[in-house]
Amino acid sequence: MTNAGHRLLWTIIALLLVAGGAAALTASLGTLPGADPAAVLLSAELVDRWRAAAPWNTLAAAVAGALFALAGQRLLTRELRGPDGTLRGTLSHPGRRPGRTRLATNVLADALARDLTGNPGVRRARVVLTGAPPHPDVWIRVDLTADAPTAGVREHVRAAVRRFAATTDCQPAHLDVTARIEPGRP
Repeated sequence: MTNAGHRLLWTIIALLLVAGGAAALTASLGTLPGADPAAVLLSAELVDRWRAAAPWNTLAAAVAGALFALAGQRLLTRELRGPDGTLRGTLSHPGRRPGRTRLATNVLADALARDLTGNPGVRRARVVLTGAPPHPDVWIRVDLTADAPTAGVREHVRAAVRRFAATTDCQPAHLDVTARIEPGRP
């Protein structure tokens, strides 16, 4: 279900609860047309039927309550998850003002990978971020062309990691860079 669908569902649930509360309040104050405030909520006939179904009525009420609780738990669990169903990880920093900024780690990893592929000698780059936000562990794998100058690529990777650290305010605790050189053309 999309975020708009979830907002619509929560709005409908809220409106139903407000409408039920307003109806109960107006009935108890006697302002609801056709409702007597002195009348009992459940008729004597309904109470007799409830008592006649003695052992099964409690079981039916318990099952209905359990089903409502399960439906509410599933709805709340789905609401707390991210839009794609899973949240692989977040980096969170306290800001200068009250509150926190959260980013999915795959967004940062993709940005660093795009930065790394800016060098003509780097054909592909893959980045994995794990660990605590102020000092994450960073694993980088770059696939280089056969004619790529290693010193130039090394400096490019260092510069990209420095830019990443400055932008995210996260200094990598562990940095592991693996470079694979693709075989040259014959």
